[in-house]
Amino acid sequence: MAKTNDFTTGGVFLPLLRFSLPILAALILQTAYGAVDLWMVGKFATAADVSAVSTGSQLMQSITSVIVGLTMGTTVLLGQTLGQGRRDEAGRVIGGGVALLAVVTALITLLVVPGAGALASLTNAPEEAVAPTVAYIRTCGAGLCFIAAYNVLGSVFRGLGDSETPLFTVFVACVANIAGDYLLVRVAGLGALGAAIATVAAQGISVAVSLLVILHRGLPFSFALRDIGFRDRPVARTLRLGAPVALQDGLVSVSFLVILSIVNSLGLVASAGVGVAERVCGFIMLVPSAFAQAITSFVAQNVGAGRLDRAGKALLRGILASLCVGVVISYLSFFHGDVLAGLFNKDAEIVAAAADYLRAYAIDVVLTSFLFSFIGYFNGMGRTGFVMVQGLVGAFGVRIPVSFAMSRLTPVSLFHVGLATPCSSIVQIALCGGYFLVLKKKRKDDAKADA
Repeated sequence: MAKTNDFTTGGVFLPLLRFSLPILAALILQTAYGAVDLWMVGKFATAADVSAVSTGSQLMQSITSVIVGLTMGTTVLLGQTLGQGRRDEAGRVIGGGVALLAVVTALITLLVVPGAGALASLTNAPEEAVAPTVAYIRTCGAGLCFIAAYNVLGSVFRGLGDSETPLFTVFVACVANIAGDYLLVRVAGLGALGAAIATVAAQGISVAVSLLVILHRGLPFSFALRDIGFRDRPVARTLRLGAPVALQDGLVSVSFLVILSIVNSLGLVASAGVGVAERVCGFIMLVPSAFAQAITSFVAQNVGAGRLDRAGKALLRGILASLCVGVVISYLSFFHGDVLAGLFNKDAEIVAAAADYLRAYAIDVVLTSFLFSFIGYFNGMGRTGFVMVQGLVGAFGVRIPVSFAMSRLTPVSLFHVGLATPCSSIVQIALCGGYFLVLKKKRKDDAKADA
């Protein structure tokens, strides 16, 4: 029988924590994909391959963020549908999400694979790293169908309140990726190309395992192939909820690509150093990311059930829990960034550059305890339009201008360039806090009007 969780009754903190822990573990394993790639390439390949994996993976993250954003619409709509007790409509929600993602993924693949060279040039990749960057992008682009399928299945599990199944499937894929990296990077000597092939193959294995789990357990509602299609209501609602998140995630990722392009212009050491730092950042941001996903599912079910009081409690508890961990991680990143970076690369210059950049992210990891929880809350509320707006303001109104201005200073400091990210987070938190108060006041006014 399919595993589900009802978040509309009982306590708040313990169910939220129990749900978020498997998400955190899955995110750790998922982040380990890139970490293993970078570690293997850094140990058994060249600095150009390190730069290629850094640049290529950042670009692919920007592309796949559009897919992940769209799946958020499925997670929220499925959670709200189940919270309302309308299980008969759940199958059509999933079917609409599958159809929508299939078309979007096909279009993106047709653009990325032949356009890999142009995309690499947009990132201002160092000359020595252009060829391996193109190979990495083209290979991952060809495997986008697996990435999309994995995220659709993950959105279904999260909408059901099941965070343990995605953990299992990611674990299997991570083991496969490590084995693939060893064979293709160390043994075969394929460098960045080998890392890309291993990543795509691991995603394919994860999808196969997820489908087998569903076939074995079943779903808590009816679902058939006939449910897959562009029925007006489910697809329109999924698109309405997911499109703003997809646009925001995509454009925010583009802003990080702009920063990467600025850093790449500073030379191979800076490029490789930021690449290593980004891998470390992938880990230090996992706790707030896990709570953001958990809060989205928790809030979505309670919104569907009309339990807005429980949604607000989930937000507060998510902030406090992630903040406690964030303070510790911030200390380690600011004062011991060289140790963390040294886990991925042994080149002294690259490690020093990475540690300098990490000092800025040490500040941001505290801020994201607030920001990511707010984003998870507003996504679960269905307020994805606001999530898009605040993300774009932070990215293009703060992050890019500040990073560009800092890169013009002499001498150039990666710490100063990295400060653009916490500056953006401060502005976004202010916007989220203000919008939260506006919604709270509106609910009180509506309650008085109904009394």
